[in-house]
Amino acid sequence: MTASSPTKQQDTNHFDPSAPPPFKVADIRAAIPDHCWIKNPYRSLSYVLRDILVILSLTFIAVVFKTSLWLWPVYWVAQGTMFWAVFVLGHDCGHGSFSDNPNLNSIMGHILHSSILVPFHGWRISHRTHHQNHGHVENDESWVPLSEKTYTALDAPTKLLRFKVPLPLFAYPLYLWKRSPGKSGSHFNPYSDMFAPNERRYIVTSTLCWTLMVANLIYLSTVIGPTLLFKLYIVPYLIFVMWLDFVTYLHHHGHEQKLPWYRGKEWSYLRGGLTTVDRDYGIFNNINHDIGTHVIHHLFPQIPHYRLVEATNAAKPVLGKYYREPKKSGPIPLHLIDNLVRSIKQDHYVSDAGDIVYYQTDYRMVGKKVE
Repeated sequence: MTASSPTKQQDTNHFDPSAPPPFKVADIRAAIPDHCWIKNPYRSLSYVLRDILVILSLTFIAVVFKTSLWLWPVYWVAQGTMFWAVFVLGHDCGHGSFSDNPNLNSIMGHILHSSILVPFHGWRISHRTHHQNHGHVENDESWVPLSEKTYTALDAPTKLLRFKVPLPLFAYPLYLWKRSPGKSGSHFNPYSDMFAPNERRYIVTSTLCWTLMVANLIYLSTVIGPTLLFKLYIVPYLIFVMWLDFVTYLHHHGHEQKLPWYRGKEWSYLRGGLTTVDRDYGIFNNINHDIGTHVIHHLFPQIPHYRLVEATNAAKPVLGKYYREPKKSGPIPLHLIDNLVRSIKQDHYVSDAGDIVYYQTDYRMVGKKVE
């Protein structure tokens, strides 16, 4: 086994986050109350209704006051945030934490995700791969680290898109079409190597639903005009994409300390799950359905989102130092933007060798060594 050197802070705290934890997945599960596993479809549907009513209300206000210039920036941020909330509910459908009824999960998942141009089954399956391989250098799916060899082979435009803020915050649509650097496949192609042969019919269904949504938007543009459609839907969609990339990136990149990535026999489902990070989004926690409680969600994606906070609090005594408490700094978590910028600047690739590795920085790109 080889590993990169721990950070100075890890030495100071005398805690190595890559060390095998003194507990098992079963120990964490046993600490979580039984009722946290119960899925209430009516409660899940009530969140869908809440989000739809807010989205419709925002749209109505925007149409009525469309000549007010001050309105549009507020509308875009609010509506884009609600699109993100809808994504989180569709994400629950993909995990089966929305309800115990697979048909209800599939129907609601297609409605919710297609409405924001996400292919439900294509994303559901790749996201399942992400959860099953979290923290694994080669096999993870979401914001998977590049090896030094892969990073070195990237052309300048690709490096720019991936490592210069705010460009990485628009990565999601590109990821849906062609995945991350070093991987191949499309979430819309039933013959992509991401999917097993028996899953192809699911991909066809989701791609068809996605196509129908695009067709509906094109038709809508002929009714209300492309400019109004751009203001009502396209700009909020871009805000939603920024939310998605912002949140998913922060949940899988360092906290106050660098976190390990694994290969080979050093990887396990538990150790990989402990590389995820909880975040506090202030006033947005309730709006985005507590997606910030990410560690327990990654280990137990079957838990409904409305039980994640309680489940996390119950699991903290078991997790100990392996759980990094999210920093709280008021209703608007502006510190997270600094965390994002700092991480994108520093976390470029991992070593080609070693079963426990940490992100390294290409000093040629940033112009100076990052401490």
